[in-house]
Amino acid sequence: MKMVIFAANGQIARLVEDRILNEAQFENVELTLVLRNAKRLQDLAPHPRVTVVEGDLNDPAVVEQGVAGQDLVFNAVVDHDVANRPTKNLIAAMKAQGVDRLILTNILGIYDEVPGEFGRWNREYCFGGEVKPDNPMVQSDQLAAASGLTYTTLRLPWLNDRDEVKYTITHRHEAFVGVSGSRQSIADVVLKIVADPSFGQNDSLGIADPATAGARRPVY
Repeated sequence: MKMVIFAANGQIARLVEDRILNEAQFENVELTLVLRNAKRLQDLAPHPRVTVVEGDLNDPAVVEQGVAGQDLVFNAVVDHDVANRPTKNLIAAMKAQGVDRLILTNILGIYDEVPGEFGRWNREYCFGGEVKPDNPMVQSDQLAAASGLTYTTLRLPWLNDRDEVKYTITHRHEAFVGVSGSRQSIADVVLKIVADPSFGQNDSLGIADPATAGARRPVY
């Protein structure tokens, strides 16, 4: 399998890369890593299964270069752009290059699906009190769903750096369970898709540690 990761120096991206390059089950996965400053991944560049590309998600030519020849595309950064250039560039490049499988990073709350006091606080903090249809994160998910590609949206909780992999998954029309989760857990979900690309296909996955359910604020 050939996989490209955009925003490849992000914390979750680095966890994914480390496991792919060090676990036997992923020994046939080749990585193309796209980021703004290639020097940040100079430790991985010599690896025989790694190609590092310097460039920006807002540059259609860079995105198409990264997507070309891939089996799986993972955007490891949330699209906050008011014009959704990253998501639109990815979709256009994948269609142009005949690549079908897409994983997009997003956040909890884009459907106003987070219950209770924490949901109210999260809505205020992340969405200014109201989840509006033209919000870039809402639009990114909708663009993926309407793209005709095989996509998965990952709705991330408030993140912590705990070592444990512990999470529950909720789906598009379900209430979000939990408030926080580890970056290790998010990486684990990405790797489930790498191992089995049918996992989570054409779905939006809410991910969080169920032990944090009922908390009023993020759990670190």
